[in-house]
Parts: sequence; C-alpha cells; structure tokens
Amino acid sequence: MILDPIGRDQARELARRELEKQVYQRDKPSWLERWWDEFTEWLHQLFSRAPNPESQGSGGGWTSIAIIVVVALVAIGLVVWLMWGRRNLRSRKDPLLDETPSTALDHRKAAEQHAAAGQWAEAIRERLRAIARDLEERAVLSARPGRTADELAAEAGEAVPELAGELAAGVRIFDDVWYGDRPGTAEGYARMTELDERLRAMKPKPLETDDLSLAGAGDEGGPRW
Repeated sequence: MILDPIGRDQARELARRELEKQVYQRDKPSWLERWWDEFTEWLHQLFSRAPNPESQGSGGGWTSIAIIVVVALVAIGLVVWLMWGRRNLRSRKDPLLDETPSTALDHRKAAEQHAAAGQWAEAIRERLRAIARDLEERAVLSARPGRTADELAAEAGEAVPELAGELAAGVRIFDDVWYGDRPGTAEGYARMTELDERLRAMKPKPLETDDLSLAGAGDEGGPRW
C-alpha cells in the first residue's frame, strides 16, 4: 500500500499538536515562575549597571541605583500594607460569652444556621459558646463572666480530664480562625461539633455548692470586661 507523502505544513501542524499534549507541559514553568525569573534578571541588570562607590559613575548607573531604591521602597510599603491589612484587632483576652442571656441550645441553633450558610468561622465560635454555656448549665463550671476561650480550655480540661486534649485542640481551632485570620472550614466545625456531643454524653462531676458560692462571691466586683 502506498501512503501519500505528508507536506511540510501538515507535518508542522502534527508536530504542534503533539507538543501541546499534557505530557510535554508538566515541566513547563508557570507564569509566576517566568515572571519571577524575568524580574530577578531585570534586577541583576540594574545592579550590574550601578557604579562602584570609588568610581566616577555615569548618569545611567546612578539612575539604576535610584530605580533600585524605588523598587525596594515599594516592596517594603507593599509588605507593610499587607501586614497592616491582616492585623486582627480582636484579642484573645476578649470574653467568649457576652452579657446577653443565652442558653447552650441558643448557641447550637445559631451555629447550625451559620454552618448552613457556609459561615464556618461564626459557626465554630457559636459551637464553642454552646460548649461553654452547657458546662455552666450543668454546673461543671461556674457561670463566671469574662471567661476567655483559653481559660475555658484550661478549666474544662481540669473538670473533664478525659477530654482535656480535645478541648485544647478545639480552642486552638477557634483561636486560629477567630484571631489568627485563618479561614474557617467544614472540617473544623465538624470537630467542634463532635467535641460538643462528646461532652454532652459525659457526666462530669458538678462543682460543689461551696465552690459555686465562692465563685459567685468572687464575681461581686463586677464583670472583667
């Protein structure tokens, strides 16, 4: 059988299609890598044209130095702007629960509503609030105004030592999301929900009556916030 010869244009097109296959593109640098390479090469050229301190440099060399200084100032300004924009004014010293009367059920409902809307940071916070309120309602912890999330982990860990590690991990999730500017996730909320359910299933020993009285007396000076 005699095959028709392939013309030059057809051969070029076949070669182009072959090279466009994914196997040939895996090692191709990304646009960001290409941009960075071009930028570093440009900086290298600027530095190479900059005059030595002891030489009588040309105007072009000093222009290169001026451009380098401007680029450095712009880079510093960009970093400062980004850091300032990400600076979180919220404090880990803020109380977990506010003055508004609420129940653990209220916070669980709010958490589920936030979760349904994909608002994972708010859902995680409300679930942790539900944990704090539930422990207060069962008198496992005293109803102390101003308690922070970290204090909750420490005090609840002493009351329920079996879940001390999980409590600390749950509060870390809350801290990272609420104070560390990390995005809330469905997985983080699921872990917080599981912690809430495990605590509800347990029957930790309530505080003694004398302990509750002392805690109430200690709060007579008013809330800490």
